[in-house]
Amino acid sequence: MTLEIEAGRIYGLIGPNGAGKTTLFNTITGVIPASTGTITFEGRDITRLPPHVIARCGISRTYQLVRPFAELNAIENVKVGMFFGRSRDAAPVDADADAEAEECLARVGLQGKAEATVGELNLGERKRLEIAKSLAARPHLVLFDEVLAGLNPTEATAAVRLFQEICAAGTTILMIEHNMQAIMSACHYIFVLHHGELIGQGEPQAVARDPAVVEAYLGRRDLKLERRKRTVPHA
Repeated sequence: MTLEIEAGRIYGLIGPNGAGKTTLFNTITGVIPASTGTITFEGRDITRLPPHVIARCGISRTYQLVRPFAELNAIENVKVGMFFGRSRDAAPVDADADAEAEECLARVGLQGKAEATVGELNLGERKRLEIAKSLAARPHLVLFDEVLAGLNPTEATAAVRLFQEICAAGTTILMIEHNMQAIMSACHYIFVLHHGELIGQGEPQAVARDPAVVEAYLGRRDLKLERRKRTVPHA
C-alpha cells in the first residue's frame, strides 16, 4: 500500500470500522512500529523513529477519544504542545508562551477559556482544545482522528471551516472521518482503506462513484476475500 500526500492540501482517510485507519495513524506517528515498508516525511525516513522524535519532525495528531491532560487547564494543555511537540530550537520563550497559547485557543474558538479546567469544557470544546494542542506544535502535517464524532451539525460545520483555515495557513491535513458530508466538502483528495488495503483514492466525487468503495461501505461482499478468489486458477 502506497499513500502519497502533497503539502498544502486536506486529505481524507475513510473506510469501514476496522479498516486500519487509526492503525495507520499510529504507525505514521511511531506509536506502533512499522513491521515492513518505509514512511518518508519531507525527504527523511521516519519509519522507526520514536513518537517524540517524529513529533519534532513536524507531525502532530489528535486521538479518536479526546486525551487532554485532565489535571491541567486549557492554556496549560496547549503549552504542552508548544514545549514538547516542537524541535528544541523552535520552543517558545517562557515570557511569550502564555500569549502564544492564548492565540492558539482563540484560533479554535476557545477565547476566554484559558483558565477553564477540562471538566468545565463540553465535548465540542474539548475537541477544539485537542486541535489547539496539536497546532501549538507548529506541525507541517496534522493527523485528525474523527474530530467531528459526537458534534452536532453546527459544530461540525464550524470545524470544517477551521480545517480549511488551518490548511490555508500552510498546514497539511490528513483526517479520518465517518461524516461523509464533511469529508466531501473539506477534502481535496481521499484515500479509502478496507481490511488494511488501499481500495480507492482520488478526488471526492470520483471516490463517491467508485464501485469498490460503494460496495465496501454497503457491506455487500468481502472485497479482500473476493480478490483472493479471483486469483485461484480454475482446474
